[in-house]
Amino acid sequence: MDFSPFDTRHYPTLPVAEGYDEWAASYETTVFDLLDIRLFERLESVDWAAYRCAADLACGTGRTGAWLKRAGVARVDGIDLTPAMLERARARGAHDRLAQGDLAATGFESGAYDLATACLVDEHLADLRPLYREAFRLLAPGGRFVLVGYHPHFLMLGIATHFDRAPGEPVAIESHVHLTSDHVAAAHAAGFRLQEMAENLVDDDWAAVKPKWHARYRRHPASFALVWQIPA
Repeated sequence: MDFSPFDTRHYPTLPVAEGYDEWAASYETTVFDLLDIRLFERLESVDWAAYRCAADLACGTGRTGAWLKRAGVARVDGIDLTPAMLERARARGAHDRLAQGDLAATGFESGAYDLATACLVDEHLADLRPLYREAFRLLAPGGRFVLVGYHPHFLMLGIATHFDRAPGEPVAIESHVHLTSDHVAAAHAAGFRLQEMAENLVDDDWAAVKPKWHARYRRHPASFALVWQIPA
């Protein structure tokens, strides 16, 4: 769904690769664990330490890969579109393999993974179906795909993914609104079945890291997690 009818801020908007290449230098100071990592920690259907090999799709600066390794995943391979983000992931050293490329056409071996993740990327995809098809291709029977996304509710409030080029100079990155039903349709078409869903509300923990969001959007859902499984 086109984001423009919901846009209330009208920031200059960058294409995805260009935006993340520019944002990479300050990304770690902007995106915080309450938005995404907390959802990984809250999932009940995923025994992270039981997985031998994960594909970290849109691995970014390596935050997700580092968490997966701390959680006990034995091997993590990452792919990202943006060289500047990959440079930071390499410096972090959590991944066993890193590649630059399209998360919908990774070139990784079919059926080689028992876990795939995609974190804070789905809003940048015009079509979800290629992502779900690629995750399904990568996974062995019984494998799980964990997707953490920026909540469509927040996008529909008019808040696109954005960062500050400089103080007082915000820019947005191209975004699309995907309803939960869009995810279900794309995942079912690929062959997945839903195991768990969680939504992350702006609560009092956010007051210290995002005081403006806490004051204005308390109790609103800011992000979500979906756990999909391939039937064994």
